[in-house]
Amino acid sequence: MSHVHALYINGTWVEGQGSIANVNPSDTSDIVGEYAQASVAQVGEAISAARQGQKQWARTGLEHRYGVLMAIGDELIARKAELGELLAREEGKTLAEGMGEVHRSGQFFHYYGAEVLRQIDERAESVRPGVEVDIRREPVGVVGIISPWNFPMATAVWKIAPALAFGNAVVFKPANLVPASAWALTEIISRQELPAGTFNLIMGSGGSVGDALISSPEIHAVSFTGSLEVGRRVAAATAANLVKCQLEMGSKNALIVADDADLDLAVEAAFNGAYSGTGQKCTASSRLIVTEKVHDTFVEKLIKRLERVKVGHALEEGVSFGPAADARQLESNLAWVERAQREGARLAFGGERLERDTDGYFMAPTLFVDTTNDMPINREEVFGPIACVIKVADADEAIKVLNDTHFGLTAGIITDSLALASEFKARAETGCVMVNLATAGTDYHVPFGGRKNSSFGPREQGRYAREFYTVVKTCYVKAN
Repeated sequence: MSHVHALYINGTWVEGQGSIANVNPSDTSDIVGEYAQASVAQVGEAISAARQGQKQWARTGLEHRYGVLMAIGDELIARKAELGELLAREEGKTLAEGMGEVHRSGQFFHYYGAEVLRQIDERAESVRPGVEVDIRREPVGVVGIISPWNFPMATAVWKIAPALAFGNAVVFKPANLVPASAWALTEIISRQELPAGTFNLIMGSGGSVGDALISSPEIHAVSFTGSLEVGRRVAAATAANLVKCQLEMGSKNALIVADDADLDLAVEAAFNGAYSGTGQKCTASSRLIVTEKVHDTFVEKLIKRLERVKVGHALEEGVSFGPAADARQLESNLAWVERAQREGARLAFGGERLERDTDGYFMAPTLFVDTTNDMPINREEVFGPIACVIKVADADEAIKVLNDTHFGLTAGIITDSLALASEFKARAETGCVMVNLATAGTDYHVPFGGRKNSSFGPREQGRYAREFYTVVKTCYVKAN
């Protein structure tokens, strides 16, 4: 394709130092588009533009800022069919999932549009007579946003929307695997009345563009979602410049199936948590911790559920889930299948690459049984349609096994016992817990984040986002 989708810097579409092809993982002959790659110098230009644009944007009236965010949300929702198809083509999730992601992205802008008008500061009594005290929240400044490939629009938006709502400027670097959704979002934002430099899109590799962004002393904050390995690099780079940092990283989530569980509900929760989105979710329940009383029946029912799965082209009607995001992810998934079997796990279903009418990165949903929690496949994030069953004696052991991990993002339990549900909520060492629900699936108006190696810094989403995107100023006034 001859047309190259440009970068967006200082209110202008600009050429990069080259381009890459965006390939459809459902059909590698389908090139979604060519997307520009920024140079390191252009990263600096975007940051400089953002520093200037942010000053003007922070002084812009609340109703104008409200209108801008609402208009972006309106357009995303109005175009969810078109943009959902684009997202499905570039990332591989089904059309329904793609449309749902775009719709949710619009809701984020609507929510934070409303938050613009809810920015009410605090007042306190001074301990000194005649002195007034007010506590204000002001924009943090220029925010570098680095988003992952598995939710190319939603994850970016739940960072961009609050950043703009609280008066910040944004330098946005999407994952290089999925630039199309980011470019489409930027095109919508570019048509709004924002001061030049308030929003910038710099596409490129993490090793050059990403490193230049996180290492800059000219930014004020970085919000990153991605792997633990890269998250640690972001933390080190930002710490060197005392730049505020927010990280969402790896996970190894578990779903407990208790003795008294509704097994049909448990199977659907396990299936939706472990396999939806091809398992490429940070909230995926890749560990299924099942008590021995119901273990055999649960496994039997889950296998029957997997037998009904249709894997194929993301835009094909009736498909349960699409391909892995690219060849490297598929190769990693298949390597995990081989390794798990070598280390003693028993393959109960799937595990193989699938051939379809188009050349894509398709893989069967995979289930292992006879696994233990100390196996590497139960310790490390896999990020594919692979789940492992761990048999335990009872609910007490199940919760201990659940917590025996370096991660702590989400956890779930299926039980009819209110007492057990309450105990689980109290003991689970995770940022989000679900009772009688899949571990994948969170709301946009409440905080999201994890513990241990899953998250670092203030929570994302809901009103908690202001902790990251604002700074507190305490003002003392004595009248003369």
